[in-house]
Amino acid sequence: MPLSPEQTAEIEELRSTPQPTLRATVPGMEAHLYKAHDVLDHGFVRVIDYMGDDAAICQAARVSYGKGTKSVQNDTGLIRYLMRHWHSTPFEMCEIKLHVKLPVFVARQWIRHRTANVNEYSARYSILDREFYIPAPEHINAQSTVNNQGRGGLLEGEEAARVLEYLKADSTRAYDHYEEMISQDGQDGLARELARMNLPANIYTQWYWKVDLHNLFHFLRLRADAHAQYEIRVYAEEICKIVADWVPAAYGAFEDYRLGGANLSATAIDCIRRIVKGEVVTQETSGMSKGEWREFEGVIG
Repeated sequence: MPLSPEQTAEIEELRSTPQPTLRATVPGMEAHLYKAHDVLDHGFVRVIDYMGDDAAICQAARVSYGKGTKSVQNDTGLIRYLMRHWHSTPFEMCEIKLHVKLPVFVARQWIRHRTANVNEYSARYSILDREFYIPAPEHINAQSTVNNQGRGGLLEGEEAARVLEYLKADSTRAYDHYEEMISQDGQDGLARELARMNLPANIYTQWYWKVDLHNLFHFLRLRADAHAQYEIRVYAEEICKIVADWVPAAYGAFEDYRLGGANLSATAIDCIRRIVKGEVVTQETSGMSKGEWREFEGVIG
């Protein structure tokens, strides 16, 4: 189970004793509070706390820009204007705190986004659970032949079976040795802070992750993208659902301008203008490298 019995009891207690508040609340987020959303085989994402809503973004923008926003007729229009013109500070007025359980190798990717506050479960003080991420057969892929940091086609047959067996056996053996090393049954036992070095990168860790909406959108733009690694992408996709219930107008603008939009270079825009005029443009005549041209073709279809 993703949640421990202790965590489940804590959640049930917190949800059973709601407190009145004068601060802005969002019904969709109130429903998410403390509820764990399962991700991968043992992971989850759950909302611990949040601050602000769509109205908070608009309030901050109107304080910042004053009469310059009077031409925007409604909050949704203002939010779309802010997103369209890359105004970031109004979105920083909203914050969210998440409790995330994730494999260590996913955490190492995630922590590269250095714009959040993080507190991780400490294996110096506590003993990590015997829980490992083992990918489903449909996510066992070969190395991509066109992308040095991506997946290619599925592994099949004996090779796929052998890989899965290695992952399971190596994880189990490493944890067995971890338990043996820290055991104080008939021995002093190795310090936990040393024993943890032998654990595999697919073991699960947990952390609290607090971030403002502007930086969260940056995280989601990269990690919810189809080119992101599957194991972090599914976390980003789950967070997207939560954010859509929290700030629907802001998320709608983000989905339109960031997730569904594209940034084009001056060279790419020039190529589009030439194509619209009826010119046949190829990679050789575009002024782009092969990689740029491949990405450009992906955008224009």
